[in-house]
Amino acid sequence: MQSKQPRSMTFRALWFCLLCLFGGAAAYPQISPAAERNGFLTGQLLVATPEMKDPRFAESVIYLVKHDSKGAMGLAVNKPLAKTELNELLKGFGVEAKNIKREVTIHYGGPVSTRQGFLLHSDDFYLAATNKIANGIAISADSQMLEALARGYAPRQSLFLLGYAGWAPGQLEAELKMNSWYIIPSDKSLIFSDDADKKWRQALDKRQIPL
Repeated sequence: MQSKQPRSMTFRALWFCLLCLFGGAAAYPQISPAAERNGFLTGQLLVATPEMKDPRFAESVIYLVKHDSKGAMGLAVNKPLAKTELNELLKGFGVEAKNIKREVTIHYGGPVSTRQGFLLHSDDFYLAATNKIANGIAISADSQMLEALARGYAPRQSLFLLGYAGWAPGQLEAELKMNSWYIIPSDKSLIFSDDADKKWRQALDKRQIPL
């Protein structure tokens, strides 16, 4: 499946996505940073195998922000939707945007709660509502992060995402037994790479490297 380049967004469509992106921080499942201590996969990457039968996840690379006895939650990191100027993001919330001249790509995080948004980012900068996951990666869903961007404080690496992938208790384990997914260690350079088209293939290559 060939990846599509993210399209430019009209301001009206952008504004709708902004409201989705930071409008409901409490909507996503409670995240437990310690889940991996009990043999779960929090903080690792799921890589769709070539045999993946669900078209929603074909050639997906998903970062697991939660996995425990209650289920799992992840964010696809290689599905760009649209590009927009960062200053347009900020202006949409009435935040003064000075000398900010770079684009932001909004990504499809998964098919669940597509009106909910997230910022997956490095944990070199975080807010009170930020959840640190593992290995230098964190997740935020708060409009204050946009204000921090305007002030010049921001994570060094980040992805904006809409929606997430979710699994009921035991569901992900069953899919792993069906060989729908590979598991590889988290890789910040892959997660935050600007070249989304290559992430799935790069992740597959890492799966094939002998340890």
